[in-house]
Amino acid sequence: MERVFLKIYPTKFEEVKLIEPVVFEDSRGFFMESYNEQSFKISGVNYSFVQDNHSLSCDAGVLRGLHYQLEPKAQTKLIRVIAGAIFDVVVDIRKSSPTFGQWYGVILSEFNKRQLLVPKGFAHGFCTLVPNTQVIYKVDEYYSPEHDRGILWNDPSLGIEWPVSNPRLSAKDEKHPLLRDAEINFI
Repeated sequence: MERVFLKIYPTKFEEVKLIEPVVFEDSRGFFMESYNEQSFKISGVNYSFVQDNHSLSCDAGVLRGLHYQLEPKAQTKLIRVIAGAIFDVVVDIRKSSPTFGQWYGVILSEFNKRQLLVPKGFAHGFCTLVPNTQVIYKVDEYYSPEHDRGILWNDPSLGIEWPVSNPRLSAKDEKHPLLRDAEINFI
């Protein structure tokens, strides 16, 4: 019998999964499988990841997002925090979805060791809650500058309850369009 060392929790969106690895702790520290293809597949999470990304945000209040790539280069992401904590957000941008324009947020941290699976058709962003936060994430499609898009982090139509009102943003993230004006090709 196969052993699976993770728990999967439902979220507001059926396709978005909150994943909690089983953590083995003792006086030395801890051990966990952050990713095991077989365990994920047994649990119904069946993606072939092709790239790992790693970001460091030196300050609390750094906001990255809301990002996505258009089809045919859309990405599924598996997000986790290895140092610090983030408020992680996904927005449904599938035009025919009954939850189009709705969002879900969760805290991911080095302490809770949770991961968030963000499938294609969702914009993604996060805000750091503490300094020196490191986020790593797997993607199932390579980065494509020609397909790279975004939505303005504080679009009033989304109503995202970010933990900051004046975040530190990249020049690119300051200029994203509102959802109603964004280029989206997810059905």
